[in-house]
Amino acid sequence: MEIRRNGSQASIQGPAEWFTGSVRIDPLFLKPQEPAHTTGAYVTFEPGSRTAWHTHPLGQTLIVTAGSGLVQREGGPIEKIHPGDVIWFPPGEKHWHGAVPTTPMTHIAIQEELDGKSVDWLEHVSDDQYEATE
Repeated sequence: MEIRRNGSQASIQGPAEWFTGSVRIDPLFLKPQEPAHTTGAYVTFEPGSRTAWHTHPLGQTLIVTAGSGLVQREGGPIEKIHPGDVIWFPPGEKHWHGAVPTTPMTHIAIQEELDGKSVDWLEHVSDDQYEATE
């Protein structure tokens, strides 16, 4: 058994190559121990902040814990998400997620590694894409 105490792992600022705006990543289980392949983080997006477009080789689950956010898969509408919502992106599905323009949003992100990789980062979501409505 291993217990990782709250606050024992340092927060990480979301890199500008992967995010637009201010994003804080709090590791939960970022480095899986064999034979496990699951990674997870508590991610907080300030208002208007978002990921770049990306995919996951084995999919991704998001669990919204606070605030109000947005998600979009390629070719689909922008969807609003709220605390308690659980979002599943299938393997290889191009998508992005982040906070609405006026409110922060926090979610737990869970994904599995395939050959040591859990995400493929792509281009940034443009302001026009972010501001598009249904």
